Amino acid sequence: MTDHNQRAAAGDRDPHAFIAGLPKAELHVHHVGSASPRIVSQLAARHPDSAVPTDPEALADFFTFTDFAHFIKVYLSVVDLVRTPEDVRLLTYEIARDMARQQVRYAELTITPFSSVRRGIDDRAFMDAIEDARKSAEADFGTVLRWCFDIPGEAGLESAEETVRLATDDRLRPEGLVSFGLGGPEIGVPRPQFKPYFDRAIAAGLRSVPHAGETTGPETVWDALNHLRAERIGHGTSSAQDPELLAHLAEQRIALEVCPTSNIATRAVRTLDEHPLREFVRAGVLVTINSDDPPMFGTDLNSEYAVAARLLDLDEWGIADLAKNAVEASFLDPAGKATLAAEIDTYTSAWLAP
Repeated sequence: MTDHNQRAAAGDRDPHAFIAGLPKAELHVHHVGSASPRIVSQLAARHPDSAVPTDPEALADFFTFTDFAHFIKVYLSVVDLVRTPEDVRLLTYEIARDMARQQVRYAELTITPFSSVRRGIDDRAFMDAIEDARKSAEADFGTVLRWCFDIPGEAGLESAEETVRLATDDRLRPEGLVSFGLGGPEIGVPRPQFKPYFDRAIAAGLRSVPHAGETTGPETVWDALNHLRAERIGHGTSSAQDPELLAHLAEQRIALEVCPTSNIATRAVRTLDEHPLREFVRAGVLVTINSDDPPMFGTDLNSEYAVAARLLDLDEWGIADLAKNAVEASFLDPAGKATLAAEIDTYTSAWLAP
């Protein structure tokens, strides 16, 4: 962030229209968790043995979470709807369509291949499905997708072994894969046990982006940094409790992938006004704004930017700086970063031109 932290003479200006057209990158958004209610309903209708309702009103109730454990239960029930390569391809392509509508130019989509392979989808067919969707979406919508393969922590070390195999086998590894992550519950799932798997992924050229410090304390973030060699931290909400950790994150330019509405929905944070986003920015931490599992949380990336703009009291240039934070923290190539950052600046200048 620069010093663009006041709403300039635009105190009465609604930022939503500006945000809607702002070119963006998104770094923390889950594959299955991005399934829109329409797609979830279609998949549930195709798989009637599922616990997921098809009625839109019932689906909305189904997605009302009581706590993080309940969210994981609901999330896994939606994972169970993705059973065939055709399901995978449809879901991936439609996610890109929704992103394009929000002017997302580049996204690193977190995928949990273990869940699909365990359901019986062939390894090669799964990879072909996501790659076909990626290439078609880029051609049709102009949105560039890249993959983060993540370990579902709740499934134990078996899932870690399978995920790193899928991520590093040259016969299977998809062209769009850039990073390796760790998701699922944190309580009772210590990060250090996954070190050997992250070591293998990093040795194969993948970047480390584990979730940490969302529902546990800052020690989990330290574990992700020290044992998993994290280059970005998913959520990192509890980092605000440790000034030394904040200073380390700021000094090393290790970005936090902040997802405000998600943190409220899963009860990781009580209210938006109590969200530590302001503390991160005051400490000089590189923060990026993301939607996590947007339809499940009744949000989208544009809404998350509007939340951040309110919490940080940003004018248009400040919002644009947030967007450029995501570009900086992304694993996009240098030329791509420069192009997208310039597009953000050009859009903002044109928006503010008299």
